[in-house]
Amino acid sequence: MKRRYTAGGSLSVGAVVLAIACSPDAPTMPSDNDGGFSEPGIALDLVPPGHAIPFASLAASASCVAGGKGQQVLLPPGYVYTTIANEGSGFPDLADMITLNESGSQKGRFLYRTHETSSNAGVSVTDLQTGATRILAQRQDWERFDGIVWTPWNTILAAEEVGAPGAGLADPNVPQATAGLVYEIDPTTGASVARPAVGARSHEGLRFDKQGNLYGISETAPGYIYKFVPDKKGDLSSGQLYALKITQDAGDRTGTGVWAALDRNAVQVNSVAEATAKGATGYSRPEDLEIGTSTGNDKRGNDVLYAAITGEDRVLAIDLNPQGRTELTVSDYVRDAVNAPTSFDAPDNLALDRSGNLYITEDPGGTAPGKTLGDDIWFAPYNAQSAAQSLPVQRFASITDCNAEPTGVYMSASSKTLFFNIQHRGGDGADLTVGVQRLDDVSFNIAAKQ
Repeated sequence: MKRRYTAGGSLSVGAVVLAIACSPDAPTMPSDNDGGFSEPGIALDLVPPGHAIPFASLAASASCVAGGKGQQVLLPPGYVYTTIANEGSGFPDLADMITLNESGSQKGRFLYRTHETSSNAGVSVTDLQTGATRILAQRQDWERFDGIVWTPWNTILAAEEVGAPGAGLADPNVPQATAGLVYEIDPTTGASVARPAVGARSHEGLRFDKQGNLYGISETAPGYIYKFVPDKKGDLSSGQLYALKITQDAGDRTGTGVWAALDRNAVQVNSVAEATAKGATGYSRPEDLEIGTSTGNDKRGNDVLYAAITGEDRVLAIDLNPQGRTELTVSDYVRDAVNAPTSFDAPDNLALDRSGNLYITEDPGGTAPGKTLGDDIWFAPYNAQSAAQSLPVQRFASITDCNAEPTGVYMSASSKTLFFNIQHRGGDGADLTVGVQRLDDVSFNIAAKQ
């Protein structure tokens, strides 16, 4: 079923439940005069007078319900979620990471998502103006597509989360690879080409810096954090891959570090083994990455790369060029029992808003019937005094389905919509893509019910 980009779902506010209808007669979003795309709503990162954060945080995780029926997301008062697309025609199973078309014609109109199926993985796209969803690219030998990012030259990168020995459905054009690959995809035609120079490994988060360098991770234990510098800007067919190496440890693999150069041929076979051989610093299951260039507004004044370390309940901040020095510095930006509660568990995916606040989804695992609390989305407020650590973390949202987890959290460049997928749902089992917006946007059709 086609859905227009209007509010859907429900939001509990005290004893009142606001039911937000997906109206088939609702107007579509108009195009901007410059050929871009007009996103409805107002920015989520606006801070009301007298408040340190723009919402009243949730006191606890949702008491989840097995089966996943009804309301899918618990949100603070003043926020609602919209169902953007349902699993079904044009939307395969296991929706994972998300990006929009961040530049080019009709910027912000098309939402792309990877699908983490064990074979025949691919990328689907939803037109936010018409509501239509279709498969953009899919191949039988693609496995567990996870990471996705929009490139500065208007293509898409999608990556396989397959570790070595893996690649059970190896790409015949890259016979040397023993693990997952990155593919560059034309967002119009779906044509694709492998980029083995970026490294064969279990991929997830992918992000570019202002210079066009690509950062990635290996979702293993130990796993590594990587930087790829193309030989020619905008061309990922060849280049130098590096791995993060702490040289002066300030405690638990934080401190000062460098990028250790890796062998160009070896990384195309197994970039995890090569990072290990070069003494790179390992962490337990790095998963997603984020950087200020995602929003185009890095208020910290530095290039700070964030890395979710799922197996260690922390998010690292990597200052890529502190005070103009060549070294980089690594700190615990968020860590449980430090500036996050002990219930902050298995941080997985990351998204920045325009003000530098970081949204963090968690993936602690566990399914019904033993599970009683939903997985959460956390909010790490921007700290004007330090790029090394956020202000105390707040609970922003919680999934109400005991089977499900939030994946692929992604903030639109305007900060008007926070997108994410709800994966592994119970009930009808259909994955969802949803968008969170502020309730006081007049474009929503709201009817209060007791």
